[in-house]
Amino acid sequence: MNVPAIFLSGYRLMWILVMFDLPTDTKPQRKAATKFRNFLLDEGFERSQFSVYARFVNGKEAFAARVARIERCLPGAGDVQILNFTDRQYRDIIHFSDQGRQGARKNPEQLVLF
Repeated sequence: MNVPAIFLSGYRLMWILVMFDLPTDTKPQRKAATKFRNFLLDEGFERSQFSVYARFVNGKEAFAARVARIERCLPGAGDVQILNFTDRQYRDIIHFSDQGRQGARKNPEQLVLF
């Protein structure tokens, strides 16, 4: 199957980054925070750091659809921020772990379609 070059453009392919700071002082707040984290995992997000999750999507329409789904599942308290950026920008992220520089991030080998 030939895929048009525009479809594979590093500027069309997008990443969603969800960052959140949710209260966990009470048992119901901890339950809500866990439910939100599990929702993100069920939606295909990967944990990048504690309270930072990323997901690969195909374009702005898919980004808008994911944001709408996240909005419907927001916990009652706390802060949630959602960023989007191109695949090329994502590849340029500089990542240090245990005081060493990590290699460039790689794209998923295949888009998952449901």
